[in-house]
Amino acid sequence: MATPTPTTSDVQTKATFCRVCHASCPMEVDVVDNRVIAVRGVMDDPLFEGYTCIKGRQLPDQMADPNRLRAPLRRRLDGTFEEVSSPEALDEIAAELRRIIDTYGPRAVASYTGTGGYQNSVAVGAARAFHQGIDSVSFYTSVTIDQPAKGLAGFRLGGWEAGYQSFTDSDVHMAIGYNSMVSSYAPLGGLQGTNPFVVMRRRKAEGMKLIVIDPRRTELASFADIHLQVRPGEDPTLLAGMIRIVLDEGLQDHEFCERWVSQLPELAAAVEGFTLDVVAERCQLDPDDVLAAARMFAAGPKGVAGTGTGPNMAAHSSLTEHLTVVLNTILGRVNREGDLLENGMLLYPEMPARAQVTPPRAPANGPPSRIRGLRGYRGEMPTAALAEEILTPGEGRIRALIVSGGNPAVAFPDQELTLNALADLELLVVIDHRMTPTAEFAHYVVAPTLSLERADVPHLMDRWFRQPYTNYTEPVVERDGDVLNEWEVFWELASRLGSDLPLPGGSPDMAVRPSTDEIIDLTYAGSRMPLDEVRVNLRTVHPDKRIVTQPADDGATAKFTPAPDDFMTELADFLAQSTPMLGDLDVSDYPFRLVSRRLKHVLNSTGTELPGLARKGTTNPAYMHPDDVTELELAAGDLVEITSPRATVVGVVAPSDDIKRGVISMAHSWGGRSLTDEKVRDIGTPTSRLVSAEVGHDPVTGMVVSSAIPVAVRKAEVPV
Repeated sequence: MATPTPTTSDVQTKATFCRVCHASCPMEVDVVDNRVIAVRGVMDDPLFEGYTCIKGRQLPDQMADPNRLRAPLRRRLDGTFEEVSSPEALDEIAAELRRIIDTYGPRAVASYTGTGGYQNSVAVGAARAFHQGIDSVSFYTSVTIDQPAKGLAGFRLGGWEAGYQSFTDSDVHMAIGYNSMVSSYAPLGGLQGTNPFVVMRRRKAEGMKLIVIDPRRTELASFADIHLQVRPGEDPTLLAGMIRIVLDEGLQDHEFCERWVSQLPELAAAVEGFTLDVVAERCQLDPDDVLAAARMFAAGPKGVAGTGTGPNMAAHSSLTEHLTVVLNTILGRVNREGDLLENGMLLYPEMPARAQVTPPRAPANGPPSRIRGLRGYRGEMPTAALAEEILTPGEGRIRALIVSGGNPAVAFPDQELTLNALADLELLVVIDHRMTPTAEFAHYVVAPTLSLERADVPHLMDRWFRQPYTNYTEPVVERDGDVLNEWEVFWELASRLGSDLPLPGGSPDMAVRPSTDEIIDLTYAGSRMPLDEVRVNLRTVHPDKRIVTQPADDGATAKFTPAPDDFMTELADFLAQSTPMLGDLDVSDYPFRLVSRRLKHVLNSTGTELPGLARKGTTNPAYMHPDDVTELELAAGDLVEITSPRATVVGVVAPSDDIKRGVISMAHSWGGRSLTDEKVRDIGTPTSRLVSAEVGHDPVTGMVVSSAIPVAVRKAEVPV
């Protein structure tokens, strides 16, 4: 029988915000009998002005998806799964965790929170608190997969307590390998995903200059005054060359550098070899364009450069990030006394914002990893080493893994190694609303609430909103099935293990399960704006909450160190090309460079299970320049073998004239657990298979080369 068409009187319209990605776009949701029937942007929102993206507009389909998991699953001995109740699953999981802790120690229990988990404002905090409660350092997140260098550059160089300049009043901006028109992401000081097309058009009309460095002519690059289609992997060359131009022509902020920057002579010596001719040749750019871009950016007078996933996933990512921040620093692109910070950081405690340097320190000073001499940083362990931590025998070996909103089977570098690691675990618990390739390995799959079934605050964008802005959402609909909020999983396990969940505001009652709002209060305890105020200030801008940069302390003596010894050594080796991208491997037989990208209709591995998004594409095409396609005697839709020194993937050819010749552009985190891509047209292929955990590590973060990968391309010999 057909479902009756609801009348206007049946429809309840509720306010919320999207959590498909971190942009947190406000939405109105129409609900009938606990069913979401429509969503739309909020036209009068002061920040987003009605903006939403294609992914968020599919929320009705996601909520009603018949394939959604609505109860926990337990793997049988034959590899199939059966439904169990949440209490039964949690009892069994906790018993296994207790056995593993008693046998191997608490470090043997690890968790990984992926991009999906980050869209829940309390999932990451709950996972971190769970580890603190059981005294395990094995806490991992997606932050250390794609952009770990970004958070560490300010340690080695030194930081500026009041931060760098904002996009809102920039005279110039330089975007290095990011495309917020699709990803809804930008580094601090860049174009954020809050109505990005409209905001960019306004900023251009106001006279802002834009420089884009990207091997693709992206949607963002279409607005650029200068677009430098750099050869992938050569971002450090270009940035070092720009710094050389600035110093040679005396374009730096002399007064600022005199007061706050040391080691300028050493920096000048380090970049001396990056002449304009060297830069142009290695980057495959017109030298006049490089010079014009450097001068345009240096002229400012306000605005910063920022990097995205592309250069941060390539070789020498720490070097790229360091050089980017150095360029901003020597040009004095920091907030000065009296300047207003762009966002309000209203969900986080009040922090000093003085116009002074925070002293440099070791970038990675956390617990030691057992792999390659790495250490943890910023409160977590390096995910690039997680598979090896599982497979490497010895004290501290990981035996249990809880995956929250992530898909390591297709996202982690070195897919074959990752699959072996997942199969080796004594306990794998996956919290996900669908059967992902990772969930297929799980002993238990716990079905989580979806976004419209839970209360939340926009915790990520709170740091990035272009104005001090608050929002909050209650659950829009009741839970559908035996599902748990991610924090509830960690609370229930901690309770059964007899441990606490020490959140910033203290541990909740471990005998009676608290509410999500109580967990939000504990997670964001001491916030600049009390949570009760946030809850009644929906979609509100607070001009009075802008943070004012305070004067430097009288005794402030710390200075930036742009040329530390390890940086000098790596840059000199990079100039001499004595540190190839993949260690000692010869890559001369791999003339193409495969780069990562985003696609509008998916977020990493999430999206194509929904019909409205599947119509946009069910594979991650191998985008290539038409001349390369012709030269290789290929055609659109052909299957090609893309081979690196590590492995081969099969891709579907898609000619695109916005890509530099010699470059293949593919989205990451696609495909399944198969290593032979039989279903490439239906599910895509994971580019992570092409990289090896054994070679090409970043010396600071341990990051594995996952973009600008040297590859060879040929037509697939056997149809797939």
